[in-house]
Amino acid sequence: AAGGTVATSGGYKYHKFTSSGDFIAYTTVEAEWLIVAGGGGGRTSSNNAAGGGGAGGLINGSGTITIGTYAVVIGAGGAANTAGANSTFNSLTAIGGGFGAMGGQSGNAGNGGAGGSGGGGGTNEWYEGGGGEAGNGGTATASQGNVGGVGPAGSGSAAKGGGGGGGAGAVGAAAPNRNAGGAGGAGLNTWATWATATSSGDGGYYAGGGGGAGDTPGDPVGAGGAGGGGAGGGDGGNGVAGDANTGGGGGGDFNSAGGAGGSGIVIIRYVDPPT
Repeated sequence: AAGGTVATSGGYKYHKFTSSGDFIAYTTVEAEWLIVAGGGGGRTSSNNAAGGGGAGGLINGSGTITIGTYAVVIGAGGAANTAGANSTFNSLTAIGGGFGAMGGQSGNAGNGGAGGSGGGGGTNEWYEGGGGEAGNGGTATASQGNVGGVGPAGSGSAAKGGGGGGGAGAVGAAAPNRNAGGAGGAGLNTWATWATATSSGDGGYYAGGGGGAGDTPGDPVGAGGAGGGGAGGGDGGNGVAGDANTGGGGGGDFNSAGGAGGSGIVIIRYVDPPT
């Protein structure tokens, strides 16, 4: 077969796609695949708690690839406040990660966006003496990811944290208190051998969620989930972008710019030589 960046390791041939292209099978082959969509962007906010972006949806599978040309589409990571784009191969579609939420006005919390994994929830608008309900994490696509974490509710004073975005391997963490950001959900490292063979992923992980915003100094921001998730920002600092070609979600922000999601990836492997 041809297409993408080709590597041979451990008796397998790998075709790694970090940008859209064609996988061309010159003979029928029994193959395995990993498809990861673009991660969702963390929320940009101004004096509102902001959730982290959800990881791009992750699909794995195996089957017979017959002779022919197969389009591979790599989903882009979502800009701040925007869902990630889908990745596709062999009639399968991994759904882009959901965007992180911003707190609503007049005490109404914001909910994270739906996606492969859901974006983290926000909270009420920042104001002294504020209250209001916590925002829900965004919903996830079945068998592709996990829901985002819940934002904090105000409790007689301002609430300034954001929930973490969901990851392929774990839900996004809820904001641990009203001023701190929740961590992004971890991705999956089931394909660590693939990651090593193709020099891809984040320490063997793919599709980690973005961390929620905190109110710094003194209050922690949410860490990005293993698998390329970006950390949340604080008052005066930006959310961190998800890593390219991991599907990681971007970090949310409290009073500046949210981080963009990381782009997706597709990897196809088969026994070398094919049987």
